Amino acid sequence: MTSVQATANAVSLQALLRSPRGALAAASIAVIVTGLLLKWSAPALASAVWLVGLVITGAPIVWRTVLEARHGRWATDVVAVLAIVGAVALRQPVAGLVIVLMRSGGEALEQYAAGRASAALRELEAAAPRIAHRLRVGNLTSVDDVPVGLIGVGDLLLVRPGELVPCDAVVREGNSQVDVARLTGEPIPLAAAPGSALMSGSVNGDGVLTIAATARAEDSQYARIVELVRTAQATKAPLVRLADRYAVWFTPVTLLVCLATYLVSHDATRVLSVLVVATPCPLLLATPIAIIGGISRAARKQIIVRHGGALEALSSVDTAIFDKTGTLTIGKPLVRRVLTTGEHTAPELLRLAAAVEQGSSHLLARTLVDAALGDGGDCGGALPVAHAHVESPGRGVTAEVAGHEISVGARAFILERVPSTPEVLARVEQGEVGLRAYVAIDGRLAGVVEYSDRTRPGVRDLLDRLASLGVRRPLLLSGDHAPNVRAVAKEVGIAEARGDLLPEGKVSVVHQLVREGAHVLMVGDGTNDAPALSAAQVGVALASHGGGISAEAADVVVLTDDLSRVADAVEIGHRTLRIARQSIWLGLGLSVAAMIAAAFGFIPPTVGALLQEAIDIASISNALRASRG
Repeated sequence: MTSVQATANAVSLQALLRSPRGALAAASIAVIVTGLLLKWSAPALASAVWLVGLVITGAPIVWRTVLEARHGRWATDVVAVLAIVGAVALRQPVAGLVIVLMRSGGEALEQYAAGRASAALRELEAAAPRIAHRLRVGNLTSVDDVPVGLIGVGDLLLVRPGELVPCDAVVREGNSQVDVARLTGEPIPLAAAPGSALMSGSVNGDGVLTIAATARAEDSQYARIVELVRTAQATKAPLVRLADRYAVWFTPVTLLVCLATYLVSHDATRVLSVLVVATPCPLLLATPIAIIGGISRAARKQIIVRHGGALEALSSVDTAIFDKTGTLTIGKPLVRRVLTTGEHTAPELLRLAAAVEQGSSHLLARTLVDAALGDGGDCGGALPVAHAHVESPGRGVTAEVAGHEISVGARAFILERVPSTPEVLARVEQGEVGLRAYVAIDGRLAGVVEYSDRTRPGVRDLLDRLASLGVRRPLLLSGDHAPNVRAVAKEVGIAEARGDLLPEGKVSVVHQLVREGAHVLMVGDGTNDAPALSAAQVGVALASHGGGISAEAADVVVLTDDLSRVADAVEIGHRTLRIARQSIWLGLGLSVAAMIAAAFGFIPPTVGALLQEAIDIASISNALRASRG
């Protein structure tokens, strides 16, 4: 973490120095220093260097402000521009150069705090299916590799093991396990068989499938996810800078003081003094420095804040949306219990089933083996060897173990081989219907292994902390079946829960909440969460296992597998903005006092510029507290 953070900081610093505003700040420093070196030997030349330097370095700021004013954007720039123009007109170049330095330096710091732009769309598009294997009409043994853009509705396609499904389709032939985690967030593979509907972007498992396209690639689910992220990023409301909110009233007050000063004294130099000491450097510097400090403090907790606006938004969130699998739950199915018909003990049944499954790479097979080798199986660290495997891809497997014929698989797979009475089934099918593996021993139904996900520890504590920080409305959104979602929500104490949601469904919920006036925090970890992470005011990605596209789409990335860091991020946002506001009020209060003194003629422009520097130092010193703790 330390080396990665250091590298990122070095890259950001290089970008800061190469940025136009960073270069402008460096140029103003060079002009000031050059003039000081010439001051004693050639005073007239020094004044000329300062004046020409002020015109050159101040022109970009003045021009940019004029363009923004034409579009109705009036903020902290106005007073600074008036001070620069006044310094040129009244031949007070040093005061103007100090304003240029503070203005461009503050903007460069804001850019440094903003970080790099998200590459979510590029990653999504790079990971999209590119090639499809299309079967020739009238000759289904011949296959042509074609770009996915050429697929038409009704085309028959071949999907080999490990390949992406190129478009939305329905299975015509074959059986397989299809990984849909990128699209729904659920870790359990879909058992694909003739008639199963598949979504583009899902990953085929161990079987070969023949599918019929039901939509073109550009109209399929994966393309919709890409478009959702693009739309969310394009329509996300821009954050109003904290500095600009204060400038709304400070700028008019400053102009009124200048007008009053001139009407009373008719002294343009005195007006310039007021402008110089009123230049809102605390507004320009306090917020970005506090935000940089907050970003640094978050990084020490393994929380990467991708831009300063995220910290401002974190300080005002009042609604939190959580994904289920991999976010509130571990994201890996575990053996919950083993139910038997009574002819075998639960540990014995688990041991025999695991012996059959230990050669499989299927997620549920690995889970069953882990349970058998752990406390639940009482296997003494080893499983018996299975022979004569016969597998039906996506359905189940049969093998011989210690002289017994063992079958493990889906309900239909087992009941085709070992018909059972309703009374026997009732003994092993207790409670709500969930994810189950049925086990038959020597031609008779022997029991059922039930799987479930497990909620993360400390979720209730997290919700309590968020509530204390003003986030009092939590919601749970998931692509999992609604009953499972409601069960998890009830367990962790979330009142609002919705299931069976595709990515566009999550985005719709986010948009609805925003329209209602909520400030939304979205927490997720998968590709299916990327659109909602982009649409929310703040998206937080849990990236302890890589993150990928969700980390690129998010504003905040948690690098450790600890959900409590979400509350840490919100707390850092609150503290950072509180310190920024304190620094702004400190600086503005001192500036107002200096403005009054300047209006009465007690402070000349050059002294006013130096006094403004002292005010800046006081504001900056307070803002630096954001990095501590």
